[in-house]
Amino acid sequence: MKYEIETIYFLENPETSKTAFATGSQLQYEDTIKDVFGVACLHDLSMMIQYNKGFQTSICESYGVTENEVKLDLVLRVATKTDLLKLRSQLLETNNDQSASLNVKDSVPRPFDTMIRLQEGIFKWDDHASSYQMIKTA
Repeated sequence: MKYEIETIYFLENPETSKTAFATGSQLQYEDTIKDVFGVACLHDLSMMIQYNKGFQTSICESYGVTENEVKLDLVLRVATKTDLLKLRSQLLETNNDQSASLNVKDSVPRPFDTMIRLQEGIFKWDDHASSYQMIKTA
């Protein structure tokens, strides 16, 4: 049985300032798109980008693009290592606030599978560093 490496996506709704991370499976089977954009599926999100002028305007203002340059991959794209570092910082802040009395610092729970795919390549979780590290592939 071959192990499937999950791709991690970053979703951002500039109209509502909502952001989220999701795996491909979560995009397909959970309500992540609905939670961030208020529509049921990718097809509906494409329609929203095409016909919702308020949403188009918020994308233009947020990304500095013209109306003709508005595309789905501006608001839903494969996450980057930088995106994950921001998530790690948020998790550290939350974790440190919650565990200040326990003397547990700089440790975060693994947010996704042990192996994930980002824009830059494949990453593996490092328990000691509490972060994903890029692995070299041939």
